[in-house]
Order: sequence, then structure tokens, then C-alpha cells
Amino acid sequence: MSQGLILEGVHFGYDGAPILDNIHLHVPPGQFVSLLGASGSGKSTLLRLAAGLLEPARGRLYWAGRPLKGPGLERGVVFQDYALFPWMTVVDNLALAIGKARPRTPSAARRQEAHHALARVGLDDIGDKYPFELSGGMRQRAAIARALAIGSPLLLMDEPFGALDPVNRARLQDVLLDVWETAEPKTTVLFVTHDVDEALYLGQRVVILGSSPGRVIADLNVPFPRHRDRRALFASAEFQLLREQIAETLADDTLRQLAPA
Repeated sequence: MSQGLILEGVHFGYDGAPILDNIHLHVPPGQFVSLLGASGSGKSTLLRLAAGLLEPARGRLYWAGRPLKGPGLERGVVFQDYALFPWMTVVDNLALAIGKARPRTPSAARRQEAHHALARVGLDDIGDKYPFELSGGMRQRAAIARALAIGSPLLLMDEPFGALDPVNRARLQDVLLDVWETAEPKTTVLFVTHDVDEALYLGQRVVILGSSPGRVIADLNVPFPRHRDRRALFASAEFQLLREQIAETLADDTLRQLAPA
């Protein structure tokens, strides 16, 4: 069994209605994969299956060569709603997560690790604040820092920047890329989005899900170098061509759904 995150013939549905159909996906260790698709294509469901929050009706999931059963600390999850405890300071939120991941770590060391994780996302001066005292972008950075502090080798992100304004969204994309690029060993990332530009800017691969039910309709390599310059990349002919290819793939899938039976 090869390493990384593997989904083999995964099916899932609710009350007899299929949501995902025969999903085959391999994310090698250290790779950043953008999972793209329209609303209702099952992106979040697939992520929750990988997180162990749901179980497939059929098929198998593996992480690091072992069958995936239930949630685990080897898989960090970042949702759109931040999920920080409001009655705890930011550093205490992170220290709590570190304690669950490494219970033998002394309390002082947990707080030190928490401050280090916050510094990695540019929040080294807000550890003693409560979540309600932070902007939405800061809370999302804190949620990312918490996932990094746990040290999970697999990071599952469900549209984490979707509720942010364009400026903060772009800033956090750059923060995430910087953290991912400088980590040793690199974290494996599965990043759910419905934004084509975000998928291309972040990912080494873009996996596209079609709808009704969700299934893999394209798996594209993103050939751009790392340390990406946003302005130059978005203006390049190569970016525009790949963007158009993805848009056509999504449009064709929409037309298929609208065609008479």
C-alpha cells in the first residue's frame, strides 16, 4: 500500500440519495491538492470522510498505509467557522489542542509551542486575547495555527477563507503557502474550494468534482513554480489557459445535469 491519503471506490449518500460515487483519489505525502467543484458536488462530504467524521457506504480510505477509522490527531481539520472556544484566550485554545495531541508535554511547554505556532501565522502578539476580540481573518489564522501546533501530517481545509473579504483572503492564502513551503517535512494538504483562482494559486494539483452525484471529472497538474507572484501568475497565458480549461470542465458538467433524461 503506497503512502499518503488514499480513497478507493468511495461511495456515500443520505437516505438513499447518492452524494459521492466511486471516488478514487491519491494524495501523496507532502502534496498540496485543491479540491474544486460547484456547490452540491460533495467536496465537504469528501473532506469529512477523510477526517473520519463520516463513514463511507462502500469503499475504503487509508492514511499512511493504514485503514482510516474515525477522527485522529494525525489529521488536522480547519473549517470555515474557526471553531475556537470563545471563553478561552487564543493561546489557551492552542495549548489545549497541543495537550490533547501530546498529553505528556508540560503546561509551560504547551504555551511556548502555542506562541510559536501563532508566530508562524503572524499572530505572535495576540495570544492573550479572546476570539471575539479578533477580526475574522485573525480568528482564521488562529485556527490554522492550532492545526499546525498539533503537528498533524495531514491538513484538511474546508473553504477556510470563503467568508473573508478579498484582501484578507489573499493574505491568508499567502500565509498558508508560506507555512506549507517552509515546513519540514511538508504537510499534506487537501484544500476544498469553489474558487478557480484560489484552487490554482494554492494547489500543486486541482481535482475537480462533478455533481449529482459527486465524482472525479478531472485531475490536473498545476505546472507553476512555487513562491508564486500573484500578479504575474494571474496575468500569464498559462494560467489563463488552465483557468479556461477548468471553467469549461465545470460548464460541461452543468450542461450534462440540465440535459433532458
